[in-house]
Amino acid sequence: MIDLTINKTGLEHNLRKAKENRIIIPTIAQMQHPETIPEKIRERLKTVGLWDVDPLNLFRITWKNEAKESGGLFQAVPNYIELPPALTGVPCRIVAMVGKWFPTGCHKVGASFGCLAPRLVTGQFDVNRHKAVWPSTGNYCRGGAFNSRLLGAQGVAILPAEMSQERFDWLHEIGAEVIATPGCESNVKEIFDKTNELKQDPQYMIFNQFEEMGNPLWHYNVTGNALADVYEAIKRPGDRFAGAAFTSGSAGTMSAGDLLKEKYPHLKLAVGEALQCPTILENGFGGHRIEGIGDKHIPWIHNVKNTDMVIDIDDEDSQRLLRLFNTPEGQAYLKNELHLDDELIEKLTWLGISGIANVLCCIKMAKYYEFTERDVVGTVLTDSAVMYGSRIQELNDRYGAYNPHEAAMDHALHMLGLKLDNMQELTYADRKRVHNLKYYTWVEQQGKTVEELNALWYDTEGTWDTVHAQAKDLDDLINAFNEATGLLKDL
Repeated sequence: MIDLTINKTGLEHNLRKAKENRIIIPTIAQMQHPETIPEKIRERLKTVGLWDVDPLNLFRITWKNEAKESGGLFQAVPNYIELPPALTGVPCRIVAMVGKWFPTGCHKVGASFGCLAPRLVTGQFDVNRHKAVWPSTGNYCRGGAFNSRLLGAQGVAILPAEMSQERFDWLHEIGAEVIATPGCESNVKEIFDKTNELKQDPQYMIFNQFEEMGNPLWHYNVTGNALADVYEAIKRPGDRFAGAAFTSGSAGTMSAGDLLKEKYPHLKLAVGEALQCPTILENGFGGHRIEGIGDKHIPWIHNVKNTDMVIDIDDEDSQRLLRLFNTPEGQAYLKNELHLDDELIEKLTWLGISGIANVLCCIKMAKYYEFTERDVVGTVLTDSAVMYGSRIQELNDRYGAYNPHEAAMDHALHMLGLKLDNMQELTYADRKRVHNLKYYTWVEQQGKTVEELNALWYDTEGTWDTVHAQAKDLDDLINAFNEATGLLKDL
């Protein structure tokens, strides 16, 4: 369970800071149903930019933002892209919810809120005493730094030194303290080592997305329900929600699949990872270029027992398709040869590197299960191409100027040509093997106990359902916090 014990001193400090900075905190229910946000807040949002450092943007932590960079409000159905068979090469309907229209341009701002909010409204995190530390492979620390700034706290971002330059530039602009750890996307151990070092100083409070149960709480309740909303809005007679696939990262998004499997019991849930670091598939390790997912360990918060399949994606596929979707030559191919309309071509720029990998997982899953045109497969696009301009330039520098012939080859080789290799449908024993890998990171290195590890697998204390249900308890605390500041009354 998430500890919701009140620290009166810290809570008093947080309430005072909230009053000073005019901070009203949204509830999980409002993130699911933004139409319930007070009218006066919605009216003020009409003059606020999506990335503005304004506490009102806390109310834009929802999948249902309008696709506007400034002044947008909310819509009934989340932003999504449906990818046609001409592009994917499979007959099923692949739909992907869009993270570009969150503050910071990435849905990780929601996961970081899920981790910070419980400690903020209980006073366990004290804005007068603590700095909020966000260990990440990129987007989570951006979301954490943004939320810290909105809530009047100092954020500390920890991420690998080889992440895109755009990430580092933005973090410095937002005023975060930035710590670059050795290595690339898959060097999570080095991040953990730095957080363990910082833990020795009482001014630092760690919000580790790989173990914080606020992460799956948010994704289960917000992302899971949003994907269900998309499906219910687009389904036709005879359709079924057949599958969902998400690259692992912190595994927070996998808990959205937990909710979907409850709503649609026949749904298959797949976890993706980089082929260059096949930890889940074959206990492997290595470096890779799919920014946004971390490897060489199994996140504590991954409900492995509920996962049906592992799918490995070659990082070269995601890189080549990033260039296909974001260059004039690639877009000309999509228009002239595949006859995609201009609106869809523009929306393909809403796919970041990990979002592309998610889509490729959906394609491989569809081929394996032989999904038909009546099957729907869902995923999310964590961020967009905004953070990867330097990566596209690196590809141009490496391979030379792009042209229509190379665009056709990239589509054929890196999307249409996907095969059923490097993937596995997980038996009970397979899932237990993957779960057991948690021992080496979390028990041997990070101080968890064997009893806690077994509780996650056997669910002896109702761990997952209990955490998911704590959204209501958290909302009650958030409402009490807002009541105590008196700011809602003053709107």
